Amino acid sequence: MSSDTSERRHLEITGLVQGVGFRPFVYGLAGDCGLHGWVANDARGVCVEVQGEIPQIREFVRRLHAEKPPLARIHSLTSAPLPLQAEYGFTVRESESGAAPSAIILPDLAPCADCLVELFDPSDPRFGYPFINCTRCGPRFSIVEQQPYDRINTSMRSFPMCERCQREYRDPRDRRFHAEANACPECGPQLQLVNLQGEALELGQAATQSVVAAIEAGKIVALKGVGGFQLLVDASNDEAVARLRQRKQRPHKPFALLYPDMDTVRRDCVLTPQEERSLCSQERPILLLGAKPDATAQISRWVAPQNPNLGLMLPASPLHYLLMESLQRPVVATSGNLAGEPICTDNDEALRRLADIADLFLLHDRQILRPLDDSVLRVMDGKPVMLRRARGYAPLPLELSESTAAEGDLLALGADLKNCIAIARQSTAYPSQHIGDLQDRMALATFEQAIDDLATFYRLEPRAVLCDLHPGYVSNRWAKSKPLKRIAVQHHLAHFFSCMAEHGHRGAALGICWDGTGYGEDGSIRGGECLHWSGDSPVEHFASLRSFALPGGERAVHEPRRSLAGLLGEWLGTEAFVGEPLRDYFNRSERKNLARMLERQLNCPRCSSVGRLFDAVAALLGLATEISFEGQAAMAVEYAAADSDTGASYPFELYRDSDRWTLDWAPTIASLIEEGSVGVSISDRAAAFHNTLAQMILALAQKAGVPEIFLSGGVFQNKRLLETATALLQQNGFRVHSHSRVPPNDGGIALGQLYYVRCMADFGIPLGEVSVSCV
Repeated sequence: MSSDTSERRHLEITGLVQGVGFRPFVYGLAGDCGLHGWVANDARGVCVEVQGEIPQIREFVRRLHAEKPPLARIHSLTSAPLPLQAEYGFTVRESESGAAPSAIILPDLAPCADCLVELFDPSDPRFGYPFINCTRCGPRFSIVEQQPYDRINTSMRSFPMCERCQREYRDPRDRRFHAEANACPECGPQLQLVNLQGEALELGQAATQSVVAAIEAGKIVALKGVGGFQLLVDASNDEAVARLRQRKQRPHKPFALLYPDMDTVRRDCVLTPQEERSLCSQERPILLLGAKPDATAQISRWVAPQNPNLGLMLPASPLHYLLMESLQRPVVATSGNLAGEPICTDNDEALRRLADIADLFLLHDRQILRPLDDSVLRVMDGKPVMLRRARGYAPLPLELSESTAAEGDLLALGADLKNCIAIARQSTAYPSQHIGDLQDRMALATFEQAIDDLATFYRLEPRAVLCDLHPGYVSNRWAKSKPLKRIAVQHHLAHFFSCMAEHGHRGAALGICWDGTGYGEDGSIRGGECLHWSGDSPVEHFASLRSFALPGGERAVHEPRRSLAGLLGEWLGTEAFVGEPLRDYFNRSERKNLARMLERQLNCPRCSSVGRLFDAVAALLGLATEISFEGQAAMAVEYAAADSDTGASYPFELYRDSDRWTLDWAPTIASLIEEGSVGVSISDRAAAFHNTLAQMILALAQKAGVPEIFLSGGVFQNKRLLETATALLQQNGFRVHSHSRVPPNDGGIALGQLYYVRCMADFGIPLGEVSVSCV
């Protein structure tokens, strides 16, 4: 081999290149190009050495990018020359380790087309086997312990492969080559149907058919899925769904639905091509869709009470496919837990925690190493928006804009609600899956496990821990207990920078951060904030919603009528407690007590929260006076507006108050009450309220004069508000940025904490006592 026409090169490839069939692809491609050498996984991704004619090596590199496996994503490819060697043929080597891992762990993915063909082919050895998978699909994140992603480092190490599976696993030409979860009925995990006492009733396919019969009979079945247990029940059975609500202690929050196929989805829901693509993707999220009027013929009224939308998904695993093929009807598929708790993952734990909910348990013996809820998406403004990032998406990293500061590894703890943690190394952020409410003791254990998981996977050693400024948060107290530098980031700063991080923005910007609660530097409850960043100086608090009191404090969060009382008391004083509308919601004694509480400021914290403003309007419109889940009242206002196409809006005031602007809602509330007195429909009033909020956002943008507008916070899960505000801003020349890959709610806080601290460090901006404290 002449050194003039030949060469040997070492290639380092990073990205989604492990567990996706990349090595067999490289093996076949090298053969096609007539090259010698080898390929192996390493801690960073995949490394390749190729030797041959120079034109063939160039063709090999070109085709690496052009023909890579469907799930693969190449983030970087570096090439370096090596001396020629006396080597012939091309081999696949065992994984290498040693360097700090940076190879990306793939999420759990729904079965690929080839596996589905085998699953339903009676002549195939894996016919009807609920754990079929290959390098293009199947479990990943839910079963891996550490890198590199090899079978020995997963919960599949408990299942030695049979001779046939071994042949597939070792054959570079087979799509199951190094499919770490490879298994078959002879050697892999098995199903078992048990009763409440854990006694075996059926095994294998017989267990599946018994579950189908139980669901058709109205039973509640706890099924061990991909990332944890789900509770299944016939979605058309009123009595069964109501019984599940009562047992699960979930009176109103909508249940998710599992549909057998797209034909039944189209029968019950209205959906766009973008929504269909999201629903059919291998990530298999729950997608919020508008229900057709006649969907109630198939779906119980208890599935999503007073809600025009359905949250539904297609089968996410072979087991789901097998069940739905037999059922051919939608079923409720909700998390296997009591309301507020993390989902169950362990068989014994499920039998203990779900014994008062389920009638039967469909178990298997493959261990789930971490809980993974179903992800939730909603298509808004023409793009899928993540509302809960978990199975199918976690733990994919997010690339941040390049940093000039040598910050080292950073651990961000997020917020206490909808918790998600994240760790950053250089320009890469590694967010965890959705964890939940940290006020729950079991969720705190999952929180700590998520931190350990990410630190172990990537051998990260945080030099600082970032947390929310709220001193009462569990995450804040956890940070204080650690021997690390602690940086507390104000809640809405994190929302603002979360949205900027997603869009890679580092310059001047205006952030509209609207949600329910965010602890302010002064101890107040915020939630209607407008923040301005010049790009090279500290962030300024540009504007805020006019504040009002919340009589009863936390009780007001669960009783929107109390938010209304605080709002009217702020506006009208004691007169608010004499006549309408509070007379409709409180008796005379209650009104007297509320007036006294507000006058003496007894347990009446003040807030500037758009979330609580929505609550007050929901009560004013008679849509919700008490709620059982977060966002219920605001959702009622959004849904009430659906039947109106009015372009009307209400007056409001924007005035300068000391060093910032204030949005005054009083004229808006006055108009809402006045229109109600003359018979304007609830739908038109709810729509006009949304239009008014959009006008408020435009007024703030015009006052600031900044072209780049970022919308973040839980309020922007409201499709009507997001789309109305975005269109209005764009019509007036502003560039509008909202969330997609990261939730606008508190699930995005951890990313925002990371990006805020990095940006401040890059520009040499001191964080100050308000935003930083050190242990």
